[in-house]
Amino acid sequence: MIEKIKIQLRINDKDVSEIAFPELTLADFLHEKIGLRGTKVSCGIGVCKACTVAARRPGQSSFERIQACVMPVVALNGCDILTVEGLASSQSLSLQQQSFLKHFSFQCGYCAPGFLMGVTLLIDQLKRKPIKRENLDKLIEENIGEHICRCTGYAKYYQAIHAIIAETPGLVV
Repeated sequence: MIEKIKIQLRINDKDVSEIAFPELTLADFLHEKIGLRGTKVSCGIGVCKACTVAARRPGQSSFERIQACVMPVVALNGCDILTVEGLASSQSLSLQQQSFLKHFSFQCGYCAPGFLMGVTLLIDQLKRKPIKRENLDKLIEENIGEHICRCTGYAKYYQAIHAIIAETPGLVV
């Protein structure tokens, strides 16, 4: 018989302590145990990036990209997790969410949480290490290019991302 394990995380600035089977993925943990359903599962093998969340390991200052559909939640025990639900405040949408809406970036919206988290991680990276403007397109492609959307041509996502970066001082030099 497989024993359950105590999981302690900080999800969207809230401490969470739950008991879970070791093979439970982070996506299933978020959906079934915590009730956060914004993180989407599409391919189930970590390729499409719809399930992207951010995780900060103990002792680290920056977040890393995690594909929640394939990551066992036990591998993240003790981590800070940021999901799409953690981007907005109770008063307003995040800059990323506002820009995606303004630019009509998505159609069905299923992939939008993964794109939003990818952009959030990109902005976090640029805040720590700004880049030259001429390298921006390449960096966006490296960070967002693997996200799969079956409804759009990606152009509006890229327009929204450029707008976010242009509106945020200090990200490019």
